[in-house]
Amino acid sequence: MNTFKSIDDLLRVLEREKVLMKQMFQKRPSTSLKYDYALELTEYKEERVKYLIDYGVIRDSGNFLEMEDVYLKFFEEVLQVNESINVSFVDDYLGRLNENIDYYLQENNEQRKYNYHKEVRRCLKNIAMVTVRNVIDLKRNIDNTYKNEPNYPIKLAKLKNLDEKRKNIALLINRSEDIIENQQPVFFKVAMDTQMRTVVCDVKLQLNDAYHNLIEIEKQIIHYLNLIAYQNRIFEKVRRLKYLRDQFLLEEKSDIRQQLSLMNPVWMEPQTNYRIKLSVDELRTSATALELIKKVVSRQKNLVRGPKNIAEAIPQEFLEADSEMLDAVNLQEVYNAFAASSSHLFRFVMNYRYHKEVDINGKILYFCQIASQYADGLDFTDTYETDCGVEYPLIYSK
Repeated sequence: MNTFKSIDDLLRVLEREKVLMKQMFQKRPSTSLKYDYALELTEYKEERVKYLIDYGVIRDSGNFLEMEDVYLKFFEEVLQVNESINVSFVDDYLGRLNENIDYYLQENNEQRKYNYHKEVRRCLKNIAMVTVRNVIDLKRNIDNTYKNEPNYPIKLAKLKNLDEKRKNIALLINRSEDIIENQQPVFFKVAMDTQMRTVVCDVKLQLNDAYHNLIEIEKQIIHYLNLIAYQNRIFEKVRRLKYLRDQFLLEEKSDIRQQLSLMNPVWMEPQTNYRIKLSVDELRTSATALELIKKVVSRQKNLVRGPKNIAEAIPQEFLEADSEMLDAVNLQEVYNAFAASSSHLFRFVMNYRYHKEVDINGKILYFCQIASQYADGLDFTDTYETDCGVEYPLIYSK
């Protein structure tokens, strides 16, 4: 299998095949990606798919393709969608933390001591980061297991396993705090500069929050386990009752009639489409019914008859029918008079007797409007004349 020679090559390949990698990552829980679909996502260039296989980005499983675990884990860790909880990482970081502390105490060279000092800070940060992620993943897995796992025995087993992981995470938190507080007191006194003090304070706060979250997770696990046990008991009882009913031994082998007689089965009856009348005897003798009647009567007395908010009368001036005359020229009337004449349109419009005084510009406007609105009934000629400083065509009625 080939390997990438530089980060540039790796980033270039991931950028080129980002559509394929996105689809493979989204389909990781359900099924593998078909080879034909992968070819479609790579523009039907088979050499691109083979390149990813040769360089260990994806693997070929017959007619399906799967993302290699190293890239799958990388994307899950970066995007914080990892479903698996691995406490061994914290254990490894604790071992490396103790090793680098010992190296720092035994080293005399300042440069190498600084490198060990930096590695200790990095280990502390990684311990806190991995612990917080494990707590988040643990909470999410617990909720998903209880809500989505249909098989009760498997659900119970998964919750118990997650509870064991919770205990392991709590144990690693205690070990980490013990290293900082008790096991390496010399190092944290000698090497406690500003950077180390900041890192130690942040790590303590994160571990403390994670431990408190684990306490809440423990309570949630206990609650879920109790619910599962209760549901299992109900399921066993229902299955036993069904068996007795199928064998016609339900009344003989159980006290079902006695139990049903102690219950009020009205809530199990279907709802009627008519109003149920209350018993008159019950209304006369029941103290509760009397209190309800008093409340209804007092509420009726408090109601004011008639509408509460009455609008004022509408003023008389709003009811008077006023009319407004629009001072405008009826172009249809002007056109009808022009159609009965023998003059051309411009001369007729200029000499027409309007009911109001109209200036030259208004008459020119009426000429243009009649020529455009009634063009179908007009005869436009190619002869032009000039009058009043305006050049116009001779337009006659058809």
